Amino acid sequence: MQDAALRLNSLVEQLLGVPLPVRIRAWDGSEAGPPGAPALIVRNRKALRRLLWKPGELGLARAWVAGDLGVEGDLYTALDLMSGLVWQRGEDARGVAEALRDPEVRAAVRGLLKMAGPPLPPAPPREEVRRRRHLHTKRSDKRAISHHYDVGNDFYEIVLGPSMVYSCAYWEDGGTLEDAQRDKLELIAGKLGLKPGQRLLDVGCGWGSMAIHAAREHGASVVGVTLSQEQAAYARKRVADEGLTDKVEIRVQDYRDVTDGPYDAISSVGMAEHVGADRYLEYAEVLYQLLKPGGRLLNHQIARRPQRDESAYSVDEFIDAYVFPDGELAPLGTTVMQLERAGFEVRDVESIREHYGLTLRRWVTNLEAQWARAVKLTSPGRARVWRLYMAASAVAFERNHIGVNQVLAVRTPEPSGASGMPLRARTWN
Repeated sequence: MQDAALRLNSLVEQLLGVPLPVRIRAWDGSEAGPPGAPALIVRNRKALRRLLWKPGELGLARAWVAGDLGVEGDLYTALDLMSGLVWQRGEDARGVAEALRDPEVRAAVRGLLKMAGPPLPPAPPREEVRRRRHLHTKRSDKRAISHHYDVGNDFYEIVLGPSMVYSCAYWEDGGTLEDAQRDKLELIAGKLGLKPGQRLLDVGCGWGSMAIHAAREHGASVVGVTLSQEQAAYARKRVADEGLTDKVEIRVQDYRDVTDGPYDAISSVGMAEHVGADRYLEYAEVLYQLLKPGGRLLNHQIARRPQRDESAYSVDEFIDAYVFPDGELAPLGTTVMQLERAGFEVRDVESIREHYGLTLRRWVTNLEAQWARAVKLTSPGRARVWRLYMAASAVAFERNHIGVNQVLAVRTPEPSGASGMPLRARTWN
């Protein structure tokens, strides 16, 4: 009798207390749920065992990465429909415990245990990082960065396209991804007021795009630092190909080890998310000391929504285990406060949240268009990680669950207080 999907659908509704907004299609060919909705494909019983041993987001993520779960239909719609039930709830142990007091739910779980087969938990996919405490030492940060960025430059070329910029683009109507990334780099250069001969430190320089743009378009002398060996090698080749070796130096170096300041300007784009809450003030103080008086910092950073009880915040399990080990998001207000505590004067904050949804959708399109090659370059599991991560992040930005902001700050000289900033906002030079 083909009834696995119906039984699964019934159990999920009992546990959640609301109807499941997507269909379920099970390994026995059965199907249940709202007609016309995207379908969650449960390909085998192993998916159930993963969820039984690790209810919530991490269990779902393991099943997805291993290929035990899939989605038929629009992935963004499926993630949007499920976000309120899974990704915002996480492992709501109290809710599950309360549901299990119901005799009908307990009976359904017993049936699910029987349906799932052998009781031993499946091993996590090999793409999963062994989870640790978030120490953010130089050694642990380098290990985390290597996991995320040393996947292979060829893989990132597929996802990011020719610009090789791995941060939110800045969109105008009708432009390409490359146009939008160039416009973002120019926006940053403009806010920093870069001029020929000035020294720029690009913290977390990635594949060198910001450093090359600042040197080529604005005549700046640039030092870019990254903890990724693969990024550094790629960036150095790009710098050489552009004929900019006299203006751009790429180092494999922790920002805390940079000692050749002062710099006229610092750009930190998509790097501060790796710093960690306990180390953020140290990060801000290091950058403050590396700037000359009157120097500007452009901090481009993803932010989460603040919680009424900040002590209840926990790192996203899927992202911590598969994407950004030890990454942490902070509310915008916390970031501004820490920059000010370090001595900075914050002069401008610009939210570009909607721009990131557009950027991520282009990256997903790039990945899907060269799926077979991406799988060959990495692994099926790694490619599935990136597709889920980018699509889910696009939905999160679009629904205002997370945001991204550019914060422009100045090391205002004392005692004069002469910031060097123009009197009118948004005219940076």
